Amino acid sequence: MYAAPNLQRARWHLVRFYEYVAEAEVPELTRLATTVSRWEQEILSFHVTRISTGPVEAQNLVTEKIRRIAHGMRNFENYRLRLLLHSGVQWDTRPTARIRGRSPRLIA
Repeated sequence: MYAAPNLQRARWHLVRFYEYVAEAEVPELTRLATTVSRWEQEILSFHVTRISTGPVEAQNLVTEKIRRIAHGMRNFENYRLRLLLHSGVQWDTRPTARIRGRSPRLIA
């Protein structure tokens, strides 16, 4: 349905889905069709706006998972850095300073 080129074609796909579910008489499919019918306006609105909330929902899922893992974390800055690390954010890190030269020193 999301691959449909326009709103009318998407509605046609939805009607076909409802017909398939009615013929199948599978309780799980009936429950799925009920959920889809409740969200029908929101689902079809994608064809009007062409905007998806998928990336935002994915980020919320990652944030909630990290929040559960980091239970008891007291430092907000560490929590923020952990979120950025697991979110795939690219940042510039400065190279560490060299402590020694290339060859080890001999101590006499």
